[in-house]
Amino acid sequence: MTKTALLAALMALSSTATAQITYTPSASDHFGFYLGTQVWQSDASGEFGETNQRLDFHLKKQHQFNSFVAVNHPYPFLPNVRIARTTLATTGQTTLTQAFSFQDKTFAAADTVEANFQLSYVDYSFSYALYDHTNAFVALGLTLRDLHGDVAIGKASDASDNTCNDPNPSPDRPCNDDLSSSIGQIKANKIKPMLNIAGSVKVPATDINVFANADILVMANDTFADYQLGFSVDLLKTNLGQWQLNLGYRVVNLEFEDLNSLATELAFKGAFVGTVARF
Repeated sequence: MTKTALLAALMALSSTATAQITYTPSASDHFGFYLGTQVWQSDASGEFGETNQRLDFHLKKQHQFNSFVAVNHPYPFLPNVRIARTTLATTGQTTLTQAFSFQDKTFAAADTVEANFQLSYVDYSFSYALYDHTNAFVALGLTLRDLHGDVAIGKASDASDNTCNDPNPSPDRPCNDDLSSSIGQIKANKIKPMLNIAGSVKVPATDINVFANADILVMANDTFADYQLGFSVDLLKTNLGQWQLNLGYRVVNLEFEDLNSLATELAFKGAFVGTVARF
């Protein structure tokens, strides 16, 4: 998604009351402790590499597993807090039509190269309610996103034969350091501050809430957008707590010119299903 389209989507999101995942509760609630998990079928597309040379590795669809914990309270001067972990892991390969370099490793035209893309991040989100009503809620806050990435590219035969990451290699297939040396690798560790907009609206005469959540970073050369839209349904209410089922669609756009030498123009998109427990 381009920056212009992303900003337009953000403006549309913030102009409605349908912008919050259900576990970010109303400030008028009593204390609440939330636990949630999410299974996400992500379809990855786009290019990555180094700043001056990126490739489409035809990345595979992958199931991702995410989780969060959140706490809310009735004190208006203190933010509600949410900590969430997301993983984006996929692999792919392509046959080169020209020479390609990655972290001082050069691959020749006609080589088949394989990529292993792994990115995880922990979000520390602090938000305040802008609009707080029985059937609708909108919040604005700050997310500190702690990124950890590990991207490796090598010849397909080398990547499949290399067992150097195995702490107990088989005597019949020992670790081959020569293969390891032919694989280019970038590790990225950054903390990115992001704008968080979230909200929900209750469908009248039902136990269904429509929700959305967006974490947005737009800078001169970087765009990082993570947003989702869906609905939640109450499954069970007891004296111990209540449980909800969440269904929706999530999109993560990664456009970085230089993330520890890694350049990306990637999109991860797909449907998710999740559960939320409130105690």
